[in-house]
Amino acid sequence: MSDAVAPMTLEQLNGLAVDSASLAFRSCCAAERWVQGMVSARPFHSFTAMLNTADQVWAGVDEDDWLEAFEAHPQIGNVDTLRAKFANTKALAAGEQSSVAEASDATINELAEKNQQYLDRFGFIFIICATGQSADAMLVKLRQRVNNTRAEELPIAAEEQRKITAIRLHKLIIGS
Repeated sequence: MSDAVAPMTLEQLNGLAVDSASLAFRSCCAAERWVQGMVSARPFHSFTAMLNTADQVWAGVDEDDWLEAFEAHPQIGNVDTLRAKFANTKALAAGEQSSVAEASDATINELAEKNQQYLDRFGFIFIICATGQSADAMLVKLRQRVNNTRAEELPIAAEEQRKITAIRLHKLIIGS
């Protein structure tokens, strides 16, 4: 979720002007048809109803919308960015897990290489719901998915985007 949109209650979201609601939803998923579907579906009577609507609207979009959502994610393609990402993940998870291992240089380097291979093969960046996953676990999935056909990979990436969007909606709505 973008830092520019502060968490809010469901009631506050329901009461936002269209432009402000669009900005809030866009911080969760950048596919414009999804954003407009969510804005027009308000008011939501519960967070669960909002999540269900989010899934229904996402199920009604197409490949162009998926690609629009993917483009809003930063590409993790350079080694320094990857190293910083997983160092931060380690620090955040340290209190929850007793043995969080730092990603090795070999893992970081292969992630960078495979991310570029994935982008070259499919024309969009590797999308994965990274919450709770180690660099090694994501590398295993990246190795598997880079061998898919584009027709196989697009729905997998779209499902990962759906999961990311749900997590961002949880961060957007206070008390969800």
